[in-house]
Amino acid sequence: MDHCGEIEKLIVARQADRLAEQVKALDEQGRKEVAARLPELLKELRARFDRWDDGLVAYGSALRVAGAATFGGAAAVASWLYRRDFAPQWDGPDADVGLVLAVLADRPAAWRADLAERLVLRLRVPDDRGMGLALALLRETGIEPPPHEPLVAGWVSREPSLSDDPLLDHLLPRLFEAQGVGRALQWDKASEKGWLRALLEAAESGRVRREALIDGCVRRFLLGGTPIDLRFFVRLHEALDPSPAEAAARARDYLRLLPASPGPVAELALKRLRACGELAADDLVEAWESLLFRPERKLVRAGMSWLDRSVRRAPELAGLVAGSLASAFAADSAELQEKAVELAVAHAGRMTEEGRATVREAIELLPPHLGLRASAAFAGGSVAEAEPAFVPPPLPAAPERVHAFPAPIESIEELMTEEARSWQAWERRLAGFVTLVGRDRAGMVAELRPRLIGGPGWTYREEAWEWVSLWFDGATHSLTGTAAVRQAWTRYMPKTRLAAPLRLLLHRAAEILRAVEEDTLPPLLLATPTHSTGHVAAAELVRRLEVIEAAGAKPLAADLQQALLRLPRTPDPEAMRRAARLTSGAGRIVAGWTCPEVAIEVEWRCNGEGEGHDWHDRSHSHDIRLVPSATVAPTGLPLVDLMLSVPEDSGGGEHREWWTSTLPSHREVAAAYLMPHALRRYWVHDTVGPEQARELARAEGPVGAAFAVVLARVLGDPRVPESVDVLLETAARGELPAEEVGRQAGLLVASGEVRMIDMVAALDAAARRGAHAYVWRIAATALPALLPAPGERPRNGLAGFVTLAAAAAEWSGARGEIPEIRAMAARRGGSGLLREIRRLRDLLTGDNGQEG
Repeated sequence: MDHCGEIEKLIVARQADRLAEQVKALDEQGRKEVAARLPELLKELRARFDRWDDGLVAYGSALRVAGAATFGGAAAVASWLYRRDFAPQWDGPDADVGLVLAVLADRPAAWRADLAERLVLRLRVPDDRGMGLALALLRETGIEPPPHEPLVAGWVSREPSLSDDPLLDHLLPRLFEAQGVGRALQWDKASEKGWLRALLEAAESGRVRREALIDGCVRRFLLGGTPIDLRFFVRLHEALDPSPAEAAARARDYLRLLPASPGPVAELALKRLRACGELAADDLVEAWESLLFRPERKLVRAGMSWLDRSVRRAPELAGLVAGSLASAFAADSAELQEKAVELAVAHAGRMTEEGRATVREAIELLPPHLGLRASAAFAGGSVAEAEPAFVPPPLPAAPERVHAFPAPIESIEELMTEEARSWQAWERRLAGFVTLVGRDRAGMVAELRPRLIGGPGWTYREEAWEWVSLWFDGATHSLTGTAAVRQAWTRYMPKTRLAAPLRLLLHRAAEILRAVEEDTLPPLLLATPTHSTGHVAAAELVRRLEVIEAAGAKPLAADLQQALLRLPRTPDPEAMRRAARLTSGAGRIVAGWTCPEVAIEVEWRCNGEGEGHDWHDRSHSHDIRLVPSATVAPTGLPLVDLMLSVPEDSGGGEHREWWTSTLPSHREVAAAYLMPHALRRYWVHDTVGPEQARELARAEGPVGAAFAVVLARVLGDPRVPESVDVLLETAARGELPAEEVGRQAGLLVASGEVRMIDMVAALDAAARRGAHAYVWRIAATALPALLPAPGERPRNGLAGFVTLAAAAAEWSGARGEIPEIRAMAARRGGSGLLREIRRLRDLLTGDNGQEG
């Protein structure tokens, strides 16, 4: 009988059920024949599929059943079952376990035990594809599982059935030792049908000894691990709720957990120690000293409270606490030092003379104001001398605002190699193209055409051109005749709403392409900057107009309007008189030009609300929109009016890093366009960076809310430490709107747009470099938006912000009451935040520092 043929047909047909029946009926010779044929069949099946195809997996169950039934040695079967190329990934790892067990049932018990052990030792992760079969064979054979941590993690990764699981007695002790168990069970809770609930029920029924579970948890805590690793065991321990007697029997272990265990473990250890009754005096001291130097303020406060209550209840312990309190005098935490002094003073009368001497020796470790207090209570001790207050250095001088613009492009070689990666490079390229064409159009075509024909192909794209480089390429190809399309400026100018600065950039590029096609290109451009800020000197603008008029040409419309926006705010009377002598309309426009005054307002809209939004409500996110609006008299020039109007939906677009250069005399308007993009977005490149903030700082014009938003946002971005330089530069010029920056910084932090810790770091760096007075004005204006309402939980990092504000106030000699500070200082409590608030209040009011 052709055993191999029948088996092969069933494998190809993927009929694993029928295959299991057939292979069980094979005699020894038939099994050997099938086993010899399987490797070759596997190659033939694999050849039917592309290497990226997972079709071979579909044959996995049939192949696994065939190999398990026919290979002779346990090692060979284990290797075959673990082949990756036909692992049953999609049907679930246990899909064919029953069939494999069925074909293995007639193997000797020792052989199946050997296979079970081999499968276990191959496991690598809790969801290993061989886990189901390994567990099933272990349960079926009844052998003791070999020590292997992935097995335990895999066991607990499956739904428990502890009442009838033969593996429980073997694996339960390992559950508290094997790595990976805690992570596998980190989300398991007693309220759900899982391991926590199953273990509690097993302890209640007597299937598992309750003491074994408590001991297991404590043993796991002593082994150490991350909070995630230990989270499940903390839940289990607390659900078991050890009695005072059970806790007392494990008191030494709980004491060992106090100094360095993760916070949740140390908390439960403290809870059990305090509930287990009277501890020996040495144990109490060990516990107190362990808690005093924990990083968690909650545990430190709990340790102090325990120490205080213990001494009040048993005054004879007062002599023992002296050493603990003296150690706390050396702590880095001002809060801990202050509390230690408070307790030492409170219990000074109960201490022995030896204990009082111990405290006196440590007084020199305290800051002067606390040292004086302790020295008075203990009648002696050296008090440290007060250190001089830090005096910030003078504010750094601001660098020069203006430098000369780079020299113009003079050759075709430079024109074609200059990449427009910055607005400066783009302006040079644009001006160089127009000048070179005006100087020798025929020569330009003759030299440029071979470069374009021999270069990469270029065609007009049938879509809107939102990149200026597309318009430039179009102009060069139209000039040389290497590609052409008529009226590109109407066909490819974007119809969607774009930000006005981008639209101006595109109009300038598009009108050059149009002038090339219509042969109306002037000999030079008007708007090419003469200064690094983007400004065009009035005298140079008039000279360019004179050259164009002498050539009988007309300036380009968008170029003229950009030039007007680039004139300095300070008039040049002589240049205006020269312009008035010109006969062209452009000359008359320039002669009558005065810099328009624009008033910008910024409205915060959050969650669809405008004014009156409750920033203290943190029950939901604050969906921020910053909406600018402008008030300006129209000039009659369409692009100028568009640029200065700042519509509510100013749109987006490309070349955002160039926008400030289009408005060098109207930095608040430029900031209004950049402001919405300063907010955090999903894509990192959408945010405004320090270079744009620096260009705004070096531009001209009033500064207000829009500039303040941009500066506050980059200050709160830890990726751009250069933002501190921008703040210092603006402050050095006397142009920093500190109160407005503070108001916007407070709103950005309150809305969640900026992290408190990042804002504190930036402002602290600015204060230490000389801007302490400005930092105080910023912090004082920001605080009202950041202080919690009564009953509200303070924001993370607020105490640090108040500490910075107090330092800046002290350095700058600030005085004057802030109502919100006064109101919060009057609240009851002794938290670190309230202490800092009261210190700030006392600094501002000239009080002596006594708490109110």
